[in-house]
Amino acid sequence: MNTPYWIWQQPDWPDFKWQGSALAPLLRRCVEAQGRLLGKMGAVDELNECQNVLDNLLQNIVTSSAIEGEQLNVGSVRSSLARRLGMGEQSATTARSEGLAELMLDATQGYDQPLTLQRLFTWHRWLFPEHDHTLSKPLLVGQLRDEAPMQVISGRIDKPTVHFEAPPRAVLEAQLERFLGWFASSRHNPGLDPLLRAGIAHFWFVTLHPFDDGNGRLTRALTDLALAQSERQSIRFYAMSTSILDDRAGYYRILESSQKGGLDITSWLTWFLDTLLCSLEQALLRIDRILVKSRFWNAHRADGLRPEQTKVLNRLLDGGPKGFENGINAAQYQAVAKVSKATATRHLTELLEKDCLVRLEGGGRSTRYQINTRDISNA
Repeated sequence: MNTPYWIWQQPDWPDFKWQGSALAPLLRRCVEAQGRLLGKMGAVDELNECQNVLDNLLQNIVTSSAIEGEQLNVGSVRSSLARRLGMGEQSATTARSEGLAELMLDATQGYDQPLTLQRLFTWHRWLFPEHDHTLSKPLLVGQLRDEAPMQVISGRIDKPTVHFEAPPRAVLEAQLERFLGWFASSRHNPGLDPLLRAGIAHFWFVTLHPFDDGNGRLTRALTDLALAQSERQSIRFYAMSTSILDDRAGYYRILESSQKGGLDITSWLTWFLDTLLCSLEQALLRIDRILVKSRFWNAHRADGLRPEQTKVLNRLLDGGPKGFENGINAAQYQAVAKVSKATATRHLTELLEKDCLVRLEGGGRSTRYQINTRDISNA
């Protein structure tokens, strides 16, 4: 092939280039959001922090697999993570969930450990444990892929469309050695922003595609490692894989187009930073809800609330799709608390009297109630 087609065939590969001025505003927003998030986490109590970390690690694992079309047993993965975090949840686990938990925690809590080829082999073995019976085909586990071309294709067998082709096996060891050397040295490069470094690492490693299977999931674990290194802490407050899943088609589209372009990866880094910013902003909203909830209960812990009232208030405080973000009416209170219509009305009246709720505009059957967040900001 005289004209390079894949990016790794470019003469200067892998000397990536990008337009710093184009990325600067987006990078600045990411850094600011990252700083706000780390600052707010300092105000979260230990119990809520542990729960938040567990939820984020779980989200990262489950959504990273979902990007590849795999649906995990969420309860099993949660239990594997909780046990390693010392949270005491005892439920059935599988070799699969145990391996995924080991991988995620090694990538984040072991952020100060060097990334070596042997560590990548260990990650791959955790991703595909020996006793996992869900695999549809035999794999080379814990070792590099074989001599067969590594391609992602679609369409007819006789006229396939090749979306991606990785470097051949003959050059893979040398390519990986160069990547691992860069990953080690770039961490201490003052001229390279740590968030850009995470984006470059993601793109470079997924381009090499060094394993039979699991390259995408290992790439995202490696990205979590790079982000943990950028923050210099193992605690994860956001799940980037969740935002990647939200734009799964866009993720594959930008990866494919960037593989067929030159060494200027500004478009890829723009997509990466956009997605990272989305993850950070979602985490900020979640932390705000945690702080409001904590302050609310500090203000109302001695109010003598009924268990049904506490249950409904927690639903309102948690927000989200099931949190009645537009408030709750008597019929909804009745359904959530599992009480009679008359009891629901009485409970809501008590909550108004105790300043737990405020009445929204409207009346009669349309009357809705929302959490009273006044007077708790400094509680």
